[in-house]
Amino acid sequence: MSKAGLDNRHRNKDGEISHKHGNTVLRTLRKIYGQSIACGYPENEKLSEVLMKLNETSLCQIRRDHETGHLEHKIANASK
Repeated sequence: MSKAGLDNRHRNKDGEISHKHGNTVLRTLRKIYGQSIACGYPENEKLSEVLMKLNETSLCQIRRDHETGHLEHKIANASK
C-alpha cells in the first residue's frame, strides 16, 4: 500500500487518492470502470467514504490510474 521514498519514508497512495479525488461519487467511477467497481456500495457514496473498504480489483484499477496521472482526466470526462 505504500512505497519507500528517497529518504525511506513511505507514502500512502490511498491517502493521496482520497485527498485528491475523495469527493468523486461512485456513480462517476462506474461510468469509467463499469458497474462492478465498489460493488455493494450506493452510487451516491463518495470515494473517500469507501476507499479503504474496496476489494483488491477495484482498488488496483483506481490506484493504477492515479499513479499514471490518468484518473483526474477520466473523472473529468465522466462527469460531463
